[in-house]
Amino acid sequence: MSFPLLTATAVLPAVGAIATAAVPAARRTAAKWLALLVSVATLVLAAVVLVRFEPGGDRYQLTESHSWIKDFGVRYELGVDGIAVALIALTALLIPFVILAGWHDADPQETGSSRWRPTQGFFALILGVEAMVIISFEATDVFLFYIFFEAMLIPMYFLIGGFGDRAHSGSDENAAAQRSYAAVKFLLYNLVGGLIMLAAVIGLYVVAGNFSLQEIAAARANGSLHMATSTERWLFLGFFFAFAVKAPLWPLHTWLPNAMGEATAPVAVLITAVVDKVGTFAMLRFCLQLFPEASKWATPVILVLALISIVYGALLAVGQRDIKRLVAYASISHFGFIVLGIFAMTSQGQSGATLYMVNHGISTAALMLVAGFLISRRGSRLIADYGGVQKVAPVLAGTFLIGGLATLSLPGLAPFVSEFLVLVGTFSRYPVIGIIATFGIVLAALYTLVLYQRTMTGPVKPEVSALPDLRVRELAVIVPLIAALIFLGVYPKPVTDLVNPAVKQTLSDVHKKDPKPAVEAAK
Repeated sequence: MSFPLLTATAVLPAVGAIATAAVPAARRTAAKWLALLVSVATLVLAAVVLVRFEPGGDRYQLTESHSWIKDFGVRYELGVDGIAVALIALTALLIPFVILAGWHDADPQETGSSRWRPTQGFFALILGVEAMVIISFEATDVFLFYIFFEAMLIPMYFLIGGFGDRAHSGSDENAAAQRSYAAVKFLLYNLVGGLIMLAAVIGLYVVAGNFSLQEIAAARANGSLHMATSTERWLFLGFFFAFAVKAPLWPLHTWLPNAMGEATAPVAVLITAVVDKVGTFAMLRFCLQLFPEASKWATPVILVLALISIVYGALLAVGQRDIKRLVAYASISHFGFIVLGIFAMTSQGQSGATLYMVNHGISTAALMLVAGFLISRRGSRLIADYGGVQKVAPVLAGTFLIGGLATLSLPGLAPFVSEFLVLVGTFSRYPVIGIIATFGIVLAALYTLVLYQRTMTGPVKPEVSALPDLRVRELAVIVPLIAALIFLGVYPKPVTDLVNPAVKQTLSDVHKKDPKPAVEAAK
């Protein structure tokens, strides 16, 4: 038997989470270093997966399949295509930076309430989320995917509710209430989506007789499995609803600003750069592959919802007074672009959407983590409490600017390529929607540059006059992320070569081809 590389990539952080949680309370620093080492080792395994994957080979590679619950046709089946490999690499890359950025976020607080913060639990929960996200990207059994799609909500609930942001303008009691509200709202929204998906998963089993993604898709392709039109549409809606909540897509997005606002900056990165990607990934893997006709039937409505997300999220970002909530609404707008690219049903759109998932993860991590470093120094999330930071902390201000410019998709930085591909792919099939979507770019420039102007330029406010610049640990977090943004902005070919074969196969699943150009190129 060959080495189960995919299992090892998911199990390692899970075992690391248990080991980190078991470290004695007096050894907090040891727990931090153990979590960091485990995350780096997971990154090494993810790199091996990336190296061993052959973009021009079989659709699903490094596969593993074992009987699990035989009576119900549930199998432990894993396999990765190019899209999954790219997102596993993104997850494994970001987690070490999340841990480093949150190095002191779970240290005991010296407050009047003497609130105790279990440091080991904080880092164990992060590793637990990593394990569940990775196996969600690997699972090719629908039931196995569902289990971890739902299970990741539990550690995220405790990370939001139990380790909230210390920068809160109210009392300790009010801050705790806000954290609790955000955590419960996150959990309830996603649980409702998950329960609806569970009904759809059961319905799929009744129709297909098993949970294997590959077997069901093959049976649908060769005509041996036929679904009634109404059945396929209801099953599609059950899956899509859960993924749209996780994504998050308007109008199912309202949990995200609360969760990101009340969580620490590293946990906010974990939410939007890692966990939420499972929703958009699952739209490509499960919705389009299992329910191709229903996907085409729902496309017009989904494109409108994505367009609303783009404009609505950007407009609300413009009006925000809270730095972290601004980034949250900007992410809603960006996820609108991702969903738009997926359901444009073109190779450019879906390649751009997949690349956008990777680039958005890196750019949001860079911006949010620098914002977190800034907030931890001043103790406030309000934009109005800052001014003139670039004069006292120029490196912090410079990295904040680069993260912001990546968010508005400046040419030369990674998100520009993906956003351009999404818009080109959308315009080629739906020109009106493509034109309206470009309005989101204008709004992105507005909220990003206004944020930088109000926080970093102008007279130095007395409260920020003594802010220290970025420290070595913080530079170790931010510099690699910025380097990745520049590299992928100039040379995105490694990622596009990885995902393009999977995108072509996805388009084949829904029997779609790229529209022919209106004007043929001259020969």
